[in-house]
This record gives sequence, C-alpha cells and structure tokens, in this order.
Amino acid sequence: MSKKAIGIIGGMGPMATAELFRQIIANTKSDSDQEHIRIYIDNNTRIPDRTAAILGCGESPVAEIVDSAKKLESIGADFLIMPCNTSHYFLEDIQSKVDIKILNMISLTAQELRSRGIKKAGLLATTGTICGLAYEKYFEPFGIELLYPDSREQEAVMSFIYSGVKAGAKNYDVSEINRIVDRLTASGAETIILGCTELPVGKTMYGLSFPSTDTLEVLAKAAIREAGYDCV
Repeated sequence: MSKKAIGIIGGMGPMATAELFRQIIANTKSDSDQEHIRIYIDNNTRIPDRTAAILGCGESPVAEIVDSAKKLESIGADFLIMPCNTSHYFLEDIQSKVDIKILNMISLTAQELRSRGIKKAGLLATTGTICGLAYEKYFEPFGIELLYPDSREQEAVMSFIYSGVKAGAKNYDVSEINRIVDRLTASGAETIILGCTELPVGKTMYGLSFPSTDTLEVLAKAAIREAGYDCV
C-alpha cells in the first residue's frame, strides 16, 4: 500500500488540533523520525463557532473549512481529518466541495463501539452536536442507544468545554462533570463518548478518571491506517 500524507483541518480548537497530532505520532509504529507520517496542519482559527451556526445564531463555518481543505490539498495532503465533532454536522456539504476524502470521525466511533459490543453509550458533546443530531445519523444503523445529559447538565458540559478547556482554566471545578458521568453510567451507559475533541484534552488536563471512548484517538488510529502505516 502506498504511503499517504495527512491533512489536518485544525483550529477547532487549537489544543484539540495539537492533541490529535500528538496522538497520531504516539500511535504510529515506527523506529525513527523517517518512519513517521507526513502531516500538514492548518490551524485555522478563523473558522466560526460550529455550535452557534447550528443553533442559528452564528456564521456558517463551511467556507473557512473548505478553504483550509483546499489549501491542505494544494500542498500535498492525500486525505483530510477534522478534530471537531460538531463540524461533522456540515461534513456532507464540505465533502461535496473538496476533491479528496475526509474521514468521518463520528462514523468511525460508531464502528469502534460496535466492534467492542457496546449497545448503550453516554454522549458528552457540544449543544450543536446534540441539537444537530450528528451522532444519531451514524449510530442508529448500528443499533447503539445514546444517553444524554439533561438541559441543566448540558449547560455544565458547555461550560466545561468553553470556560474550562478552551479557556485554559487551570483550577476549573469538575465536580459537576463527574456527577453527570456518574448519572449516565448508573443509567446503563457502558462507556462515555468524549464527543467533543476538547473533552479528551480536558480529561487529561483535570485528571478525570472514568470509562470513556476518545473520539480523537479513534480518528488518529483510523488516519494512521488510511495513510498506509501500522498502529502501535
């Protein structure tokens, strides 16, 4: 299989972009610098907020994402990945405007859970991802039931993402996030999907410990295989 270069449409947000890059490197089987994958990154922080766009109170991110995609393709990327779950609401529109393949992180996550025999999962994600039904579209065919935070809990999830992780708040109170996870687990969730790419960053940043599925890790490993390399 010929080797391929990866293009990362970044900036959604910058820490999630850096974490995806780190995970690709950490999960690639290699013995030297030269055995790693060539990766192009556009940390495009001009991309408008995806949740605001889905909720009808912000500009669409599609034009900026497509601009990044085309720039990455022009410099040598053979396929693309987006470290942002919410942006996958717009995936079909974006893909229609781009010539190279974009890996679908949400569909890949559904396939990962099916391979593990999981039937019920809790979903922590942005309000845009949840209201846009981005996960239902890809999880329903696999028969995986999704459990969600209630409206008050969802506000706490958004605060954790925006006021905690994105803001780089070192002393953010994570007690409410732990309570939400406990409730979802008690309701039958076999795993908690970290359905916003800031959440794996936040889980590490704040030392959280609970059974989870890291969508960034799923995407990183899929990208490694798509590029023609082996995972560790």
